[in-house]
Amino acid sequence: MDQQAPPAKMGRLAAAAVFATTLEWFDFLIYATAAALVLGPQFFPSASPAAGTLASFATFAVGFVARPLGGIIAGHVGDRFGRKPPLVAAMLVMGLATVGIGVLPSYATIGVWAPILLVLARLVQGLGVGAQWGGAALLLAEHAPVARRGFYGSLVQTGAIFGAVAGNLLYLILTATLTDQEFTSWGWRIPFLSGLVLVLIGSWVQLKVEDTPVFRQLQQRSAASQRAAGLRKAPLLQAVRRYWRQILQAAGAFFVVNATFYILISGMLDYATKHAGMSRTSILVCVMVAGLSQVFTMPFFGALTDRMGNRKKLYLTGTVLMAVFAFPMFWMINTGSVPVVLLALLIGFTIHATMYGPQATLYAEMFPADVRYSGASLGYQFASVFAGGLAPFIMTALLAATGSSWSVSLYIIACAALTFVAVATIKERFQRDLYETSDSTARHEVGAGTGNE
Repeated sequence: MDQQAPPAKMGRLAAAAVFATTLEWFDFLIYATAAALVLGPQFFPSASPAAGTLASFATFAVGFVARPLGGIIAGHVGDRFGRKPPLVAAMLVMGLATVGIGVLPSYATIGVWAPILLVLARLVQGLGVGAQWGGAALLLAEHAPVARRGFYGSLVQTGAIFGAVAGNLLYLILTATLTDQEFTSWGWRIPFLSGLVLVLIGSWVQLKVEDTPVFRQLQQRSAASQRAAGLRKAPLLQAVRRYWRQILQAAGAFFVVNATFYILISGMLDYATKHAGMSRTSILVCVMVAGLSQVFTMPFFGALTDRMGNRKKLYLTGTVLMAVFAFPMFWMINTGSVPVVLLALLIGFTIHATMYGPQATLYAEMFPADVRYSGASLGYQFASVFAGGLAPFIMTALLAATGSSWSVSLYIIACAALTFVAVATIKERFQRDLYETSDSTARHEVGAGTGNE
């Protein structure tokens, strides 16, 4: 059953998946940077500066509310009809929503309709990114050589980093070349307007790559596994009914990973400029450089789990380290020194990579083939609502209420505790047969006397 793609074809498959994920996350994450820098005055001008930032981060969180629905739709389609339809549709939906934000008039032009339309566009963005991750992640994990599954699974995670860095780089160029007035009046729209071009290119690449033998083989195997399982009409219901525990574990495992990611790439932009006295350009450079380090650290840690023979141990280690570093990270940021801040962010992103790197493979090995897209997407996207979506908002609110970063550090520690419990209860299934179905898994575990773990 273990048919492996040749290295050259696996390389093209990985490149396509990473490129598609990069474009998707570029569109989704430029909103995080814009929310920290400019959206408050543009769409909530009557509020105080702190309230305006809170409001813009609240609309940032709205995108995460729609992500589970995107994951549900894509999971159902992906488990029944293959990866192509939800992946391509997700990119087109994201592109249209992103350009919509780029051309949206401000509050000064259309009044209350401006924030209303901003929220609607952000909801559509959430649908798009919620539909995309599961397909790209499982595409690599399912077809990687078994001995390198952790490495290939980690590659799709780098797409979020490439997207975030590309967005920050573009904003860095704009803030360095435009005056403050030019940037706030029209310059911030440029990254959003570029989204449609990137997504159309990405969609073309996805369609082109799927014509190659490795993608045709993917569709054949998917159809074969569905027939072998006697697939139900609603794989989503099958996933929830039989694998609700794994879905909850996947959601909990993502909590500190998702929360700290958005604190690092978005919350820190606002915090460092307002509380540490750093310039907008300096903190953008620090976040961009530190974030880019994950392009190397995530594949490293993904490959490390292949050699360790265990995904959970490294994940749990990262969870503990993130809790331990929660206070020192802000102590270092508070210095306002660029080298010290950069070092703090490098450490934070490296610890984050110990969890985010092996995550896609860990999720793939938690669910059987016929419900894998639905189960993994549900866990991932539901956690994103309460973790990543609310993290910058909670961080800003805590700082406004306490006036100090200790409250944010405690928030990170609480998220880490939840993640530690969730990961500790996951049954390690290192290098499981990814073509195994729900029925065969149940028969095997009942025969072994373990029950349906």
